[in-house]
Amino acid sequence: MTGLDVNNHRARIATAGLFLTNGALFANLLPRYPEIKADLGLSNTAFGLAVAAFSAGALLSGPAAAALIRRFRSSVVAVAGSVLIAVFTVTAGLAPTGATLAAALFCAGAADSVTDVAQNLHGLRVQRNYGRFIINSLHAVWSSGAMLGGLMGAGAIYLGIPRAVQLSVSGLLFSAVCLIGYRFLLPGPDHDEPDRHRDGGGIPRPGRAVYLVLAALVAIAIAGAVIEDAGSSWATLYLHTSLAAPAAIAALGYVAVVGFQFLGRLFGDRMVDRFGQRAVARAGGLIIALGMGAALALPSVPGTIAGFAAAGFGSATLVPAAMHAADELPGLRPGTGLTALTWLMRMGFLASPIVVGAIADAASLRVGLLTVPVAGLAALLLARVLSARTRTVRS
Repeated sequence: MTGLDVNNHRARIATAGLFLTNGALFANLLPRYPEIKADLGLSNTAFGLAVAAFSAGALLSGPAAAALIRRFRSSVVAVAGSVLIAVFTVTAGLAPTGATLAAALFCAGAADSVTDVAQNLHGLRVQRNYGRFIINSLHAVWSSGAMLGGLMGAGAIYLGIPRAVQLSVSGLLFSAVCLIGYRFLLPGPDHDEPDRHRDGGGIPRPGRAVYLVLAALVAIAIAGAVIEDAGSSWATLYLHTSLAAPAAIAALGYVAVVGFQFLGRLFGDRMVDRFGQRAVARAGGLIIALGMGAALALPSVPGTIAGFAAAGFGSATLVPAAMHAADELPGLRPGTGLTALTWLMRMGFLASPIVVGAIADAASLRVGLLTVPVAGLAALLLARVLSARTRTVRS
């Protein structure tokens, strides 16, 4: 292994540490939400508003990510943002009032939005050096981090560990992972291939076609967001209330989504290298539409769990593929395409539960969950904007 290969391998591990941290930090807080709500004496409405502050912070800060990355580099922004998420997560866990909780979550969301862009941009830079896809495996690490963080929170509750101790330890631990890993991240500017963004020494004005492709990529990313939200917000509720599944069994709907999404991301890079992003996304969209469509057409507890598993597996590569393609768009300033996509995707995360909830109130939750196969069909149709190449090109 040459010195360059060693540096790229170390950078990949360090970047994976960023993704692990991003998944684990906030997930440590989620199991503590009922306890925090009770300790602060918050109503459902007040608590809901406090939790929504996270998304509000993310939406407001998201557009600033590209400028910050161009000014300080993705490695610096990702590590600094990760440490800030740790600080604000601890602050939220120890908040003495509902207003303080909302403020801390707002700041955590703002830091998370910028960090998300920075770590993905750095991961895509490492991927270009590798000359093959690795972005899906990085998102698989994020999924494992989220599961790890949730288990840490649940374990701390079971063992009676105060949340101040649990959140402080997790914050220090994962901050250390990022700070130690920083020295192994790639040095220098993030976009050192001027020909990809410049022509004749200047950045050409992007044409209408570029914005149309970006819009399609945003739609693909939102399709992935709709499926993730269906798993986290509605799977357990649908199985328990609509199909009368016991609570322990109903929880398997969410587990099926995240578990099979993790598996899909674990093998996603190999599939994309062999078949290309377009073919894999089309296959994923078809799996989502057929799997969840069949589960909703013929409702049963086992079939619905299998349907959610199909949705998770099919959606595994959608968001990483859209991020990669957005970062490769010609004519946009470095980081702009990825920033725009990530920001608009978060709007999809915010809108999805509202849309499904409104449909459920007007008809039924079963009808509301038709958004999942519709998202699969959208990904299937829009995948044409993704690359058909079976390898990334080493720059």
